[in-house]
Amino acid sequence: MNIQKILEYLPHRFPFLLVDRVLEYVPGKTLVAVKNVSINEPFFAGHFPVKAVMPGVLIVEALAQAAGILASLSSEWQADESLFYLGSIDNARFKKMVVPGDQLLLNVEIQKHRAQVWKFKGTALVGGEIACVAEMTSAEGKVNS
Repeated sequence: MNIQKILEYLPHRFPFLLVDRVLEYVPGKTLVAVKNVSINEPFFAGHFPVKAVMPGVLIVEALAQAAGILASLSSEWQADESLFYLGSIDNARFKKMVVPGDQLLLNVEIQKHRAQVWKFKGTALVGGEIACVAEMTSAEGKVNS
C-alpha cells in the first residue's frame, strides 16, 4: 500500500503522518508498515539538537497509526463516518534509540476485537532489533459525535 492509499485510511497529515508504506497485511490479523526516519522531521529541531533521537511517544504513535490502518482494513469502516481513537497504551518498552537515517518496521497484530474496541500488540524494529514494544487499544467513534 503506497502513501496515496494510506491517506485514504488515516486522517493524519504532515507533520503528524508517521506511516510511509504498508508492506503486507492480513485483514483481521497483522500488518507490517514502514516509517522512514529523516533528519528533516520537525521534531528533531528540539529533540535533541545535540543528538537527534525520535521521541518514544512518536514511535508508539506510528504503531498506533499502523494499527488504525489494520482495524480499518479488518472492519466495515467508512472514512467519512468514523475514526479510530487511541484508548490506551500499556506495557510500552523502549529498547533502542531511533535516529535519523533509520527505517522503522512497524508490526501490529490484533489481539482482541469486540464491537468497536480493538486491542493490538505492536513492535517497532530497526535493523532487525526491537526499538519498542507496546500494547494498545483503540475504539471506533463517529466523526460527528
